[in-house]
Amino acid sequence: MTTRGAGFWIGAAVAIGLAGVAAGVIKNEYFFFAAYPILMYVVLSTAWNILGGYAGYVNFGTAAFFGLGAYTSVALIQSTGAPLAVQIFGAAAMSGLLGFGTGLLTLRLRGIFFSIATVAVIFIMETLFINWRYVGGATGLQLLRPAPIWPFESYIKMLFVVMAVIVVAAVAVARYIENSWIGRGLHAVRDSEEAAECSGVPTLKLKVFACTISGALMGAAGAPMPMYLSFIEPASTFNLNYSIGALASAIIGGTAHWLGPVMGALLLTSLQQYATVNISNEMNVLVVGVLLVVFVVAAPDGILGLLRKLKRAK
Repeated sequence: MTTRGAGFWIGAAVAIGLAGVAAGVIKNEYFFFAAYPILMYVVLSTAWNILGGYAGYVNFGTAAFFGLGAYTSVALIQSTGAPLAVQIFGAAAMSGLLGFGTGLLTLRLRGIFFSIATVAVIFIMETLFINWRYVGGATGLQLLRPAPIWPFESYIKMLFVVMAVIVVAAVAVARYIENSWIGRGLHAVRDSEEAAECSGVPTLKLKVFACTISGALMGAAGAPMPMYLSFIEPASTFNLNYSIGALASAIIGGTAHWLGPVMGALLLTSLQQYATVNISNEMNVLVVGVLLVVFVVAAPDGILGLLRKLKRAK
């Protein structure tokens, strides 16, 4: 293991440890209720970047994979009373399968045609669950949180730490892909797909793989959501805001590196949470819009690009 690799894993262990310490020390439960979406969007933006950033295929279907993960979790609770770990792995498997199927059907399309196809996946999935009464149908389903597992005082605190673990797993996967031959192949696809094919890069296989892994991570992020809210219904679960938030976070942070989506999600979602609490819930969309315009115009390479320019200027 290289020094850089060891540093990453030490940092990951410290991050999980800090999340555990925070759960034990901080008594105000609202802190964890507000911090949970920030971690969730770190996972969603990191997952989005595997296909949208590395390969350059702009995916607006995040809400479909996220929502399928959430509903898979509910179906497992309803049918078997499965524990949270089983819910997360089941959600990742189902959303990964959706990613695989979506990739096979749509990744031969390019540009705006691919993006439109991924939006259609959201409406297809929403329609399916609107008509599935076992998981609540159009009216939704109220859920009762189980008792927290020791040493957690509340279920929300437990979900916060669980999401911190999912964040580390998602970032580790994205980092590994970026530094492997898979990442180099995806970057070649982004730069010029025709040139990559001529050079022997298995472009379709790599794109389908990226779509599958991206979908699986989004599904894992969606699995704890029903218990976080104690309620689920199709309109909010398959909300396009999840897609916009994941895409915006990656663009704001920078799509060329695994760290970009992490930084973008931390900045964007923290500002959204602050605006929601101190101004109004409608400010969320304004925050996303303003930051996107600012970064697209002034810093198209995101926060990481700005930091590199400042470093070179010195």
